[in-house]
Amino acid sequence: MTAAEIRRRLMTHADPGSVPILQSFFKTGAGQYGEGDVFVGVRVPAMRGVCRDCRGAGLDAITTLLRSRVHEERLLALLLLVDMFTRGDETVRREVYGFYLSHTAFINNWDLVDSSAAPIVGAWLYERSRAPLRRLAKSALLWERRIAIVATHYFIRRGDLDETFRIADLLLDETHDLIHKAVGWMLREAGNHDGAAERRFLNTRVDRMPRTMLRYAIEKFPPDERKKYLQGSASPGRRKRSTRDKP
Repeated sequence: MTAAEIRRRLMTHADPGSVPILQSFFKTGAGQYGEGDVFVGVRVPAMRGVCRDCRGAGLDAITTLLRSRVHEERLLALLLLVDMFTRGDETVRREVYGFYLSHTAFINNWDLVDSSAAPIVGAWLYERSRAPLRRLAKSALLWERRIAIVATHYFIRRGDLDETFRIADLLLDETHDLIHKAVGWMLREAGNHDGAAERRFLNTRVDRMPRTMLRYAIEKFPPDERKKYLQGSASPGRRKRSTRDKP
């Protein structure tokens, strides 16, 4: 199936009336992290349906979609890529993993990262060296740093928490809220598996952690415990100003 055929199927689900809402939610205004991103108004459930219908699309078609200015086309490309990886043999998975990391410039919004980093990057590295995650965590590209921490969700689901804590350590001094939130989210997920391990991590770092990161990490703690951690957190005045973006 060609990219043009896939695009036509996708556009049958477009709802122009929802575009302003999506543009606001994904911060596409001047100076925001999604500046200039184009939406056509296709919701995620519809995209997943198109993905099922277009299963088996090759990398040529996926590449065209991933390089599109249209957000939904890039997300659909990543959903197709995840499906290809999940269903593929070792050779296919290696190719998809390499393709993914060579196209991170187009994986340039939080939902694009969150839908693909764990099932591709995390899945490939689970039984391999995690050194690529540490390189991504030190990248100058915001989205590669988010890929690094979100990829560890694959490990967390399998009870392997160490890499999440390692990548979180590398990102403690991050200044962007999108990384604060992703790190806090992964710490919370790690705590769902081992609350004591999460607390050990927090106890020695709470005075360095950005407030948003900490809030996400302790979201499920009892109210009194949340208050105690927040009282010990880093003063906002000791950090560079970070962007207040969603999610």
